[in-house]
Amino acid sequence: MSLPDSTPLSAEELQRYHRHVILPGVGEEGQRRLRDARVLIVGAGGLGSPAALYLAAAGVGHLGIVDEDVVELSNLQRQILHDSAGVGAPKVDSARRALRGLNPLVHVATYHARLSSTNALEIMGSYDVVLDGTDNFATRYLISDACVLLDKANVHGSVTRFEGQASVFSFADAPCYRCLFPEPPEPGTVLNCEQGGVFGVVPGLVGVIQATEVLKLITGVGELLVGRLLLVDALRMQFRTMEVARDPACPACGTREITSLIDYDVFCGAVNPVPTTADSSTSPGMTMPFADSEITPQELHARVVRGDKLTLIDVREPYEWSIARLPNARLIPLNSLPSVVNTLDPSAEIVAYCHHGTRSAAAVEWLQDQGFAHALNLVGGIDRWSLEVDMSLRRY
Repeated sequence: MSLPDSTPLSAEELQRYHRHVILPGVGEEGQRRLRDARVLIVGAGGLGSPAALYLAAAGVGHLGIVDEDVVELSNLQRQILHDSAGVGAPKVDSARRALRGLNPLVHVATYHARLSSTNALEIMGSYDVVLDGTDNFATRYLISDACVLLDKANVHGSVTRFEGQASVFSFADAPCYRCLFPEPPEPGTVLNCEQGGVFGVVPGLVGVIQATEVLKLITGVGELLVGRLLLVDALRMQFRTMEVARDPACPACGTREITSLIDYDVFCGAVNPVPTTADSSTSPGMTMPFADSEITPQELHARVVRGDKLTLIDVREPYEWSIARLPNARLIPLNSLPSVVNTLDPSAEIVAYCHHGTRSAAAVEWLQDQGFAHALNLVGGIDRWSLEVDMSLRRY
């Protein structure tokens, strides 16, 4: 971090940040460092909410918030930056209002957009530290690669159900995210919070840890989570760390083979590359456009009404099945599919569904690899079915 502006703290700042100023190792110079720092928070959700509140309260002078979503009622169980009055509004607007109300001395810049390969370097370039509060692998790899290219510290956090983790990547000689996770998991094999649920306080725990690391990094106090991954188990209230070494063969921070940002949705398997017209014949091994393996709720409903013989499989978890299900479906959670695949007829026309269509897309792709040529994915999952076909189904 660069040296702070020599302008003394004002009387208001001295009073507001008094408990910092009297701290050994922080003092007035540390508070001036905070005032002059620029921190970008990617994601104004479960992790970004507590992190943003504590960074604003601590007096980080310039906060950037990137988020493309709007506030939903289901967010309020854990995303404490927002309130009921903000439901339906862009999260960045709700965040700005809350942070300015907490500390009007903080400048808040907002970006109501999805961080992508086309805008990441421009947005991140003017900040000192990036706090990753995202919930998907594509954006995590994007942030990691961009931080390496820009030489920015990446304060990472992630949560699932009752567990979380945090680390500081790409700072000094620290490893980057790719050193720990060279390859993304197979699509659908790791549930995000929307699919698997999350204990509301866990993002609070991890987000506060992320904010702590940012404040330590700016002021220079303490020992950072550099080269270490902190693992949080809220059920047992246990914290443990594992060492993470920098990988000399890492294409990002090791060999430096990655010199520009890529399409991270394709890299993480969130979407399949579509062959160009010239390649439409498709050579062996090339993935066909996934639209050929999809069916909409209206199309499925019409076929059910017509009496077509279809095998419906629900690849969600049992607790989701208990909330709502499609008639005549069979529950086969995604992780158990390989163990029961021999009970399915490879010649049958199978329609797989989940909550929003992500896990079922992975199930269909796997089934097709096993020879189930007529497997289809219900686009939008049971949630879209409840909106377009049967509004009596409970949504969650």
